[in-house]
Amino acid sequence: MGETTVKSLDDRTTPSSPIVADGRWAWLRARSPRRPRIWFELLLIAVSYWVYSLIRNAVPEQKAEALRNADWIWRTEESLGLAFEHAVNHAVNSVTWLIVTMNYYYATLHFIVTIGVLVWLYRWQPGRYAAFRTVLFATTAVALVGYYLYPLAPPRLMESKNFVDTVLVHHTWGSMASGDLKHMSNQYAAMPSMHIGWSLWCGLTIFFLARAPWARILGLLYPAATLVVIVATANHFWLDAVGGMICLGFGFLVAYCWYGTWPHRLSKQVEPLTVAEPAASAPAKGTDVPGKATDAPGKATDAPGTADREERVSSGR
Repeated sequence: MGETTVKSLDDRTTPSSPIVADGRWAWLRARSPRRPRIWFELLLIAVSYWVYSLIRNAVPEQKAEALRNADWIWRTEESLGLAFEHAVNHAVNSVTWLIVTMNYYYATLHFIVTIGVLVWLYRWQPGRYAAFRTVLFATTAVALVGYYLYPLAPPRLMESKNFVDTVLVHHTWGSMASGDLKHMSNQYAAMPSMHIGWSLWCGLTIFFLARAPWARILGLLYPAATLVVIVATANHFWLDAVGGMICLGFGFLVAYCWYGTWPHRLSKQVEPLTVAEPAASAPAKGTDVPGKATDAPGKATDAPGTADREERVSSGR
């Protein structure tokens, strides 16, 4: 009878598509922590801060609306019995060395400490660096939305409330909020407070990751001290700090959704990414077992069922 071709049942099993496999690998690789590269991180931080400053300062300075919003914030705090900014501002301003120290604190530490924590993460916590950096960037990005949608004057610009602009009074250097540098920064971008957003990011990062108890305590004290400073210098209402906390919460949520866990729960070191190969399909019933044996003495013979199948093929069945 005519020659018959036997098609193994194994041929019906289609292996995973290379495109699907490559796509899965790319997805896993994108979501998995990788060892940061110093040149890329420096470039990313520089470009990101430049873009942040550009967008923040490009937001229209809507003075009238910003002052109306400031009045609303102040009335809200008064209704809550928590409008304490004026008392703190005047009390601290009466101690010259203290308020001058706070002016320099406000102008510098949110840069110094934030960069210091990033360096610490990069050097000693590389597996968690990218996730915490994602938190910081997402926090800052959503803050820009707040600046655009809700222009807000800081307390020091509310002339009717008699707040003290401590930088002008004590002639301290460095604050972008007043003095000779005020034209380089949007004066009506007080909500949310990124001094609180960034300092709380630093504090929580240190608290979650540091081993020494004293370091963890300092981590929590840093955002608390920053809150006192932003209020004492009349640069923010305490509700601006709440806005900064909400932005930070959003940043942590973004990192959680991307990495599938909270940043501090990731491995301290970068772990190699591996993707398990698909398991080999078991031979279907009645098909050949890989590795047909020989009839030589001392060696294995054909697998059960092989002779019967060959006999059926040769007979044309």
